[in-house]
Formats: sequence, C-alpha cells, structure tokens
Amino acid sequence: MARPRNNPGDLAELPTELRADRPKGDQIREILHTLTRSLSAGTVLPSERVLAERFGVARMTVRQEVDRVVAEGLAARRPGGGTFVADARPNRMFSSSFSADMRARGITPGAKVLDHRVAAADQTLAAELQEPVGTPVLHLVRLRTADGEPTAIERTALSLRRYPGLEHLDFSSLSLYAELAARWDVTLGLVSASIIAAPPESSDDAALLDVTPTTPCLIITSAPRTATGEVIEFGRSIYRSDRYNLTIAYRTP
Repeated sequence: MARPRNNPGDLAELPTELRADRPKGDQIREILHTLTRSLSAGTVLPSERVLAERFGVARMTVRQEVDRVVAEGLAARRPGGGTFVADARPNRMFSSSFSADMRARGITPGAKVLDHRVAAADQTLAAELQEPVGTPVLHLVRLRTADGEPTAIERTALSLRRYPGLEHLDFSSLSLYAELAARWDVTLGLVSASIIAAPPESSDDAALLDVTPTTPCLIITSAPRTATGEVIEFGRSIYRSDRYNLTIAYRTP
C-alpha cells in the first residue's frame, strides 16, 4: 500500500483562531470537513497535537472530532501512519434503496428473484407489520448484485392490504421503493434497524453470496415506516461486508 502523502504545507489555508461565540468542537469538525473536501485521497491530515496547539483546544476535543469524521467515512486511520483523507465514496444510508445507492456509486444494480409468494400473516409477522393476523402478505427474496457480483440477499414481507397489486410486479427489474413511491405515494419516514456481524445463516446463503460459511456478513433486520408512521415492510437481509458499507447517522436532542 502506498505511503500517505505528507501534511498539507503549514496549514496556511486554515483559520488562525476559533471564534469565541461557537462551540470549539463544532469549529474543529468544520475545519476537518474542509480539509477532507479540499485535499486528495491519501493525504495525511494535521495531527491531533498540531490542531490542538494551533487552535488552543484540548487534545481530547480534537480527538473526538477526528473520531466523528472517521465514522462519517471522510477520513481513515492507519496504525503508525496518522489520519488521512479517505477515498471518496458515497456511504450507504438507510434513507436510500439498494438500487439508488448503487447508481450513486456509478455501479449497475441487479436482482434475481429467489422467492415471490403470497401467504397469510401469522401472529408474529402480523405484529411486525402492525396488521391483523391473516392479512395477505407478499414474501419477496432477492439476490442483489452490483455490476453482476453477488452483494446481498434481501428478504422482505409487505402487506397486500396496504399495497394491493404489489404481487403482480416483476422485481427482477424494478426498484421496490421506486414502485412504492410511484404507485402508493409512499414516503420513507422513520427507519430503525438491528445490525449484527455474523456468518451466513445457511450454507445456501453462503453459496449464493459466493463466500465461505464462516465469512462475516452484515445481517440487518428492519421495519421502515412511512412519514405518517405506517410500517412499510419487515425485512431481514444479509450483505457481504467486504463489498458493502453502512453509515448510521443520528442527531441527539
């Protein structure tokens, strides 16, 4: 791996001091954002010590903001090599569909439908979808690809009471969320998800993803809601962790 480039000159482009009327941490974070946007990938960022001394702040304050920028995917750390500007790449956010995310990366999304069936919701699934027991539900399982390479197995269930006719669509070529928006005016609101790192849950899944049965993957269970609070779907999917990254963003009160 190539050695990262050196610090950017004497930081002449940065402010010489922080404003007194704004939190210091916020200003340090903005400075780091500016650096990651203006410098090429691989350039080493100023060290925590350099930034702390230049702006007269505690080194812990700088470290916290560097941690945040690293978590956002804008920078990366290398043991013994400092913190450097990360390669530019859009991060997968739960607010975008797989298809939209892939296209944003300049990658062609694909799908192979593995299961497409209608069944009555049992007590457990009805509770997840917040529907009566026995509600007709579309069970959809797709192998998702990126430029033809297996990337994820998406399993989801959707209420046909809320989305009548959904079962007649061919999701080998259609985006689920694009169709929900166009046909049923669905607007994504609250998204909550459980994410664990674990091997594929079956040898069949491992074979479909072209990984070994012990390869760590991202297993995501989620029930996104509309802007008005209705459950859109209940899904449990598995993603190849070597081909996919997820970013969780939140704002505290």
